[in-house]
Amino acid sequence: MRDFSRDHRWLSINTATIRKSSGADLPLPQIIEACVRRGIRAISPWRDQVAAAGLPEISRLVRAHGLELSGYCRGGMFPATDAAGLKAARDDNRRAVDEAAELNAKCLVLVVGALPGALQGRAAHKDIGLARSQVRDGIADLLDYARQARMPLAIEPLHPMYAADRACINTMEQALDACDELDPKRTGSIGVAVDVYHVWWDPKLQQQIARAGKDRLLAFHVCDWLTPTTDLLNDRGMMGDGVIDIPRIRGWVEAAGFDGYSEVEIFSTGNWWQRPHDEVLDTCIARHKAAV
Repeated sequence: MRDFSRDHRWLSINTATIRKSSGADLPLPQIIEACVRRGIRAISPWRDQVAAAGLPEISRLVRAHGLELSGYCRGGMFPATDAAGLKAARDDNRRAVDEAAELNAKCLVLVVGALPGALQGRAAHKDIGLARSQVRDGIADLLDYARQARMPLAIEPLHPMYAADRACINTMEQALDACDELDPKRTGSIGVAVDVYHVWWDPKLQQQIARAGKDRLLAFHVCDWLTPTTDLLNDRGMMGDGVIDIPRIRGWVEAAGFDGYSEVEIFSTGNWWQRPHDEVLDTCIARHKAAV
């Protein structure tokens, strides 16, 4: 297992972690500059942040600073209630692939979606089987497009608490089953993003990480699970503040061949997003050395 205690060479910052500074929105160019000042070599930006600043400007900044993208957030949200909705999702996901390719991201992360309308508080139906079928078909269609762009797709299984509204793929096993069905030759075109917040509880986690292997392990996201958790979406903890044994899970992914970045992804309306972004980044560096 790599020694992270000496430096932060393998730290990446998911830009959601400091999308706010002292409660106010922090533009992506300022996030990039703050990371560069600290010698952080990689980021994973969100599409809305890129759109706000302009893709050409973010592409310029990434290249000017020699930054890497550990991933690009995000594609997915495939299910819909009609043909027009399915086509809209298809078109938007193709744009996401194009953006990820322009920024030379390691992968496009997929949060696959679930019951249409549930995220807005009114699910159109209760057929999660149908949602999973639409997810499978959506990924299959996108995979053909992504292969042409040479952009790997990373399915991110989300914790089961999100099965209704954000992702009906909830375990590594489900995600890898989809990968094996769509890419049986293991070409490297599709794999998984392992986010410890979502999968730490899974009794099959070590087994499924080993099953994934180097060619399917495309991204590794870290934060912590707080007890008590006051908000299931926006109360993620800084590494070392919760109950996840992050070094053990990192050991498993590295034993399976993963040698990329540990990407810090924290949504925290009540804590870290209320603090100055400089403090948050400095804490990320310290905890990456001590708790990841």
